[in-house]
Amino acid sequence: MSVAFRRESDDDHKEPEFELPIAVGPNLVTPRGLRLLGEEVARLETEIAKTADEEARKKLQRRLRYFHTRQSTAEVQALPEDGSVGIGSRVTYRLNKAEKTVTIVGGDEADPALGCVAFSAPLARALMGAEAGDSVEFQDREDAIKILVVEADPETQA
Repeated sequence: MSVAFRRESDDDHKEPEFELPIAVGPNLVTPRGLRLLGEEVARLETEIAKTADEEARKKLQRRLRYFHTRQSTAEVQALPEDGSVGIGSRVTYRLNKAEKTVTIVGGDEADPALGCVAFSAPLARALMGAEAGDSVEFQDREDAIKILVVEADPETQA
C-alpha cells in the first residue's frame, strides 16, 4: 500500500489550537469590568481543578490564559468629572427620532443586548467626549445623534 493512504493517527492531522485573539489597543475597563475579569479567572481556575478530561482542560487553560492577560493589562477608567461621556457613562440619546440608552464599557464587558457598548464600537466612539445637549456626527451624518442625558452608571462603578 502506498504511504499516501496510510494514516498513523488522527492526532497527526488536527488543526493547531491558537490562542484566543486579544483586541488591539488599550484594555480600558470600568471598576466592574476589572471585578468581572477577576471572577472569571477564579471560575476558570476552579473548573480546571475539577476537570479530568485532558482536552477539556486544554480548552479551559486556553481561556484562562486569555483572561489572565486581560486582567493584567486592564486599565481602570475614572468617570470624566466634567459631565462628558466616558467609560462608565450611561447615555440617553436620540437617533432617527428614537430615544435609546447605552452604557459605555470595556470590550470584555460589552453586551449590546443589555445596552452595554464597548468603548471601541463606532457608536461609543461617536459619543465619547460629548455632553448633554450636544449633537454629534454618526455614520457620515452631521447632527445624527442628539445627546439627551449623560450620567454615571452606578453598576459599572461597583
